[in-house]
Amino acid sequence: MNTAIILAAGQGKRMNAASNKQYLILKDRPILAHTISTFEKCTLIQQIILVVHEDEQEFCRKNVIEKYKYTKIKRLVKGGKERQESVYNGLMAIDKETSIVLIHDGARPLITEQVIQRCIHGASAYGAASAGVPIKETIKIMGKDRFVSYTPKREDVWITQTPQAFQKEIILKAHEFAISQEILGTDDAMLVEHMGIKIKMVEGDYENIKITTPEDLIAAEAILNYKRKR
Repeated sequence: MNTAIILAAGQGKRMNAASNKQYLILKDRPILAHTISTFEKCTLIQQIILVVHEDEQEFCRKNVIEKYKYTKIKRLVKGGKERQESVYNGLMAIDKETSIVLIHDGARPLITEQVIQRCIHGASAYGAASAGVPIKETIKIMGKDRFVSYTPKREDVWITQTPQAFQKEIILKAHEFAISQEILGTDDAMLVEHMGIKIKMVEGDYENIKITTPEDLIAAEAILNYKRKR
């Protein structure tokens, strides 16, 4: 069984919106609904665990899950103070039959089934995989004084996206290790890396943007308009 944990507990303060960014309308429906729909349609996903803020569970149930008649969402889980805690709460809710766990940001509504499938295949073959895309611009690594330390080769630098996919035992051990060592990672792949396990990067999508600021919402709408014209 392949289970997707979709994180929708963040407050999205940089959006400067009155409500959680997950529920802002993108075209004709909430951002979160766009995200869930792709996982709902993907035949390789059997179960979805949705992690939301404790105060928004009933709102999410009525205005997203029931309204759009999603059937793969098996549990609605309370989010934590940090993203890492939210993921762990989701991991504690997965079924024993789960073999591959995908972790995805609810604020990435333009995810495609093809990227989801590549992540699953990557995790099945290598244990851990992350969607990502090569950078298009030159990156400079700076020191504390803001002088350039060195310039990495562009072909060696990728932008990490979600979903990230893992064999269940690997991601569970990684989170338990992080808790015991008081490690706080910026993504789940980083926690796995701390255990000495390599992450296989699979091809993501430049359109798989994370909506963080009002400008991102405009960009996402433009991408959807473009896709519908193709």
